[in-house]
Amino acid sequence: NAKEQAGRRSRGISFLSIQTSHLDFLPPCILSSLHRLFSVACNDLVASGSDRKPNALVQVAVIDPHKQHLISHTCTEIVEANKDPLFLTGVTFPSEYHASPETLVKLTVYDAKDKNQESVSKLWCFCLCLLYMVSFLGSATFSVGELLRAKDERLTLSLRSSDGACAAGTVVVSRLKMGEMEEVDVDHITTDVPSHKVEKQGEESASHAGIDRENNPLTVFKNPICKVYRFQTEDSKWMQVREQMEECTLSFSVPKQLLSLYIQEDMSRVQDLRELGELSPHWDNLRKEVMTRYGGIISSYQETFAELDKITGRSFKPSCCKAQKSLEFIPINLHTQRMRVTCPKKTDAFYDVVTVGAPAAHFQGFKCGGLQRLLSRYEAEKKSTAYQCIYYSPQHTAKAQEVLSTMSLLQPLIAGLADQLLQAAQEHSCPGLRDALKNLSDKTEQFVHTLKDELVKSALLALHAARPGYVSKSQKQNPNPSPSTTRGEGGPLKHQDSIPHHKEYDEEEWDRVWANVAKCLNCVIAMVDKLLEEDNSKQESVPEQQLADVIISHNPGTWREQLCAPVTKLKECVMEVVEKARRGMTFVLLQEAACSIPQGFFLQQRRDVVFSQALAALACGFVMRLYAGMQDQGFLRQLHLVGLVAQFESLLSTYSEEIGMLEDMEVGISDLQRVLFQITEAQTDDFRDLQPLVFGRRDHFTVEVPLPRLVFQNLPAEIKEGKPLRVFPVLFNVGINEQQTIAERFGDISLQERINQRNFETLESYYKSLTETVPLECLPSFRTQTDVKELLETLGQNVVTKKRKNVEILWIAGTICRRLNGIRFTSCKSAKDRTSMSVTLEQCALLRDEHQLSKDFFIRALDCMRSRLTQGDVGQWEDPEAGGPTDNKPASRHFYPIALLLVSSHLLVVWLILSLVFLLAKYQ
Repeated sequence: NAKEQAGRRSRGISFLSIQTSHLDFLPPCILSSLHRLFSVACNDLVASGSDRKPNALVQVAVIDPHKQHLISHTCTEIVEANKDPLFLTGVTFPSEYHASPETLVKLTVYDAKDKNQESVSKLWCFCLCLLYMVSFLGSATFSVGELLRAKDERLTLSLRSSDGACAAGTVVVSRLKMGEMEEVDVDHITTDVPSHKVEKQGEESASHAGIDRENNPLTVFKNPICKVYRFQTEDSKWMQVREQMEECTLSFSVPKQLLSLYIQEDMSRVQDLRELGELSPHWDNLRKEVMTRYGGIISSYQETFAELDKITGRSFKPSCCKAQKSLEFIPINLHTQRMRVTCPKKTDAFYDVVTVGAPAAHFQGFKCGGLQRLLSRYEAEKKSTAYQCIYYSPQHTAKAQEVLSTMSLLQPLIAGLADQLLQAAQEHSCPGLRDALKNLSDKTEQFVHTLKDELVKSALLALHAARPGYVSKSQKQNPNPSPSTTRGEGGPLKHQDSIPHHKEYDEEEWDRVWANVAKCLNCVIAMVDKLLEEDNSKQESVPEQQLADVIISHNPGTWREQLCAPVTKLKECVMEVVEKARRGMTFVLLQEAACSIPQGFFLQQRRDVVFSQALAALACGFVMRLYAGMQDQGFLRQLHLVGLVAQFESLLSTYSEEIGMLEDMEVGISDLQRVLFQITEAQTDDFRDLQPLVFGRRDHFTVEVPLPRLVFQNLPAEIKEGKPLRVFPVLFNVGINEQQTIAERFGDISLQERINQRNFETLESYYKSLTETVPLECLPSFRTQTDVKELLETLGQNVVTKKRKNVEILWIAGTICRRLNGIRFTSCKSAKDRTSMSVTLEQCALLRDEHQLSKDFFIRALDCMRSRLTQGDVGQWEDPEAGGPTDNKPASRHFYPIALLLVSSHLLVVWLILSLVFLLAKYQ
């Protein structure tokens, strides 16, 4: 249920459920009207028991005409101290309610506690706002048919007070006609405070595709929760703004796929270790210990996978579960949010953002810091403690993994191409023979080039030295060895930074083995050339009238028989090389793992957890951005020629445990550079066939995004052919809370400065590559035409400037991301309060800068978007006509008022205590 899950999201943004996709049974005229925005206003309201002006809000409920059942639906924002309030929050019918002309709508007007009295302290203001102390003013009821039949589709209804009198005022319900100014007095609207400045920005990527993005065919997003507003523009027109937040099925599906791949990779590593053959007792003991460690990781991951497999119905992990072990691979509060802006006589504009909690290992904690610090410390310690093994640098280890990965891809590919060559020979197809030979030559040359690396040769030498026979032979030949060259059983090997070279091993053997592959390929090429040449000469020497007879009498099996021997020899040589190289690279990884016990395995698990959360968010953002730009040819060209920038905005502080979170997040975002995307055609339009799939291993992953056939056919040829698509992740962090104030005054913010400077260089490099490859016409246009190059220069100045809470970095980086068709992410600890403030503030800034939002409406627009009132909250208010409160529990985000971020930690403690007391009283 979308409403129930929304209540558990613990987000600072509240939404109204307003979709209309299930009203298909209504007549066309009614259906057309219901898709419009309904506005609500009140006149001549009277606050009971005092002369003050009421703080009005309206609860909107739907009444089933057959069951006479009252369902709490939505409510408006609070308009303070006004007897003629105009509400900016609009109302439509939700998809789960099947409206008909007889459907009744009940409007209940409440008076909230006055929060503007000078005698009321800030703390009590927050607490009263939290508890929503409201009093009933009056109510009115109308049917859908009455509204649609009314003149100008506008109804004026008298409010009935609790005693039945009609003296509480009136409520006006009307359909807002886009582009026309309503006949209401707007002098009472709260104006923008001149001193109110943007404190932090959460940017969304703009997109302008023509596809219907509210109902895109990819069922990755679910449980939409929406909110609609109307705001006045500078030219006294009205714009319609629609927010829509959705969950993403990739929150769980991507981590589950990654877990499965991790398990497969580690099980394959264990099998490779078993196949190393006989080793000396020293190395054999290390191998057993490493295999035991891998077994523990495999068992743990299998257990986690089984727990995740049991979860059904949920598509996101709430922040209260961030330290739960079974959910540690799942990103926190991963949601997508889209703001759709409809202005008079203008094309609709869309602004997207992905909100997610910082990718971090919350279950493992941050007592010793995060990944960045732990990895640096680990590499420094590994050299000094690597007495049991030969030390390999991280570059050597990465190269060994790359060689293994390349061989696993190329070996079956070469075998398949060799079979295609034989098949072409069997069919006596000259064009097929040439094409198969070209592909086989290309892949075999790539294979040989990969194995030329000196690391492979050195690893085979080291592996030979670890054999029991070699140790015995060495001891026999040198009974009194010097301490600097002897390795006993468990004894140290000196000069660990160099790979040992031993006379007993023929160092040229490996060169001969991989060179044989090239020789075999040359034999195949020579044989194919000979066959084609003979075929051409026969056709030229035979008279034209006999040519058909010669072709018919020609034995098609001759070519295959002649090619079979060299092709078989090539495949055998490739397999031999693969076996030797695999053992050598496995021995490198064994030594790296032996030096890593136990810390290296713990760090690998932590890195797996963080990367899983980061990849789920990236995949979600990529899919959302892909569908947003599906009909934008400039965007698609940019996508396959250069790739997309993915800008992660972080609001974490550099104080206490959030330092560890930021260090985790830095490594996790950096690891996303190993990810490529591919677009494929889905077999069917079924939900399961449209889910993105993850392939690969830890050093390289590919995410396949299936698209429906009709959508796929409209893509550029390069994308349809499966060209890998790159994403360039960048991370910018500016802490904004009170802990950051402490860090800036008394602590260290060098981590934040280093992250911003390094990622600025990445962003600058991406822009340079983009401008050299893609015309600027492919990039989106904006009303504020600041040059991207100028923005980059300003960003570069800001990242090196010593300035407290320099939110200009986030603002400019997000603006650049939107200008470059990028993917926008906003994160804080749990993607709640700070993230919500950032997103809503940026949305209002976009409305002001790009859509001419009236300055008199800026603060009210911001307040509307940050309203915490949801359909679940209004159910606890007293309604004299309903016979008591409805049985609806308050939403979780009800207990996260954004205003608390502006007060001291002492008030926060008091607020928490009062919240607990309220909860106990509520559920007693």
